[in-house]
Amino acid sequence: MSPRQNLILLTLVQEYIKTAKAISSGSLVKKYKLGISSATARNELAELESQGYIFQPHTSAGRIPTEKAYQYYVDEKLLKEKIIGPNLKDLSQIFGNNEEDLKKVARAIADFSNNAVFWAFHKNNLYYTGISNLFTQPEFQQGEVIIDVSLIIDQMEDIIADIFDQVKNGISIEIGNKNPFGSFLSVVFLKYVSQGQMGIVGILGPLRMDYQKNLSLVHFLKEKLNN
Repeated sequence: MSPRQNLILLTLVQEYIKTAKAISSGSLVKKYKLGISSATARNELAELESQGYIFQPHTSAGRIPTEKAYQYYVDEKLLKEKIIGPNLKDLSQIFGNNEEDLKKVARAIADFSNNAVFWAFHKNNLYYTGISNLFTQPEFQQGEVIIDVSLIIDQMEDIIADIFDQVKNGISIEIGNKNPFGSFLSVVFLKYVSQGQMGIVGILGPLRMDYQKNLSLVHFLKEKLNN
């Protein structure tokens, strides 16, 4: 991928994460002052589309990132840069080592991320919260998708039990088809050991989740839980 294509793709992914609206070449160039013409941007977008990074939902629409684009964004930007997260002072104040305090933290993270959060304190002790946040996402407004999300929630305990031993230690991100919850979702995991007890925290959301914010939240948890 050329440096210009890299810039255009990363910019498009970040804009779509914010807006959930298909993005045209003109709006991309104008808003982000990329220093190229709309025609050049259109050509580059066409090339990125041919490579499977973006698609047009219909002929007159702008472009939307694919699962491949989100994976590229995470691998090439977020995992190569130091994550600078928001001020998490409020979370620090409620943090504790007992389950009830950690459930409060989970609820706060669900509110902050606008995604769902699950916390497996061990293999057979699962807490989850923020499920209603999933149903407010634009992607999950259609009836069949609502059913798909509901089925995932119903199977949450079984899914976590099945994957508990397979999740990698530390922080990991599973996008779309690579995650155990469904191809229309992504999850940011933290597998940790605290006070001799292994656990898993996950932030679960759409492919369009704010990966940078969620990574910062999980980095915060990693630092706290490893103390």
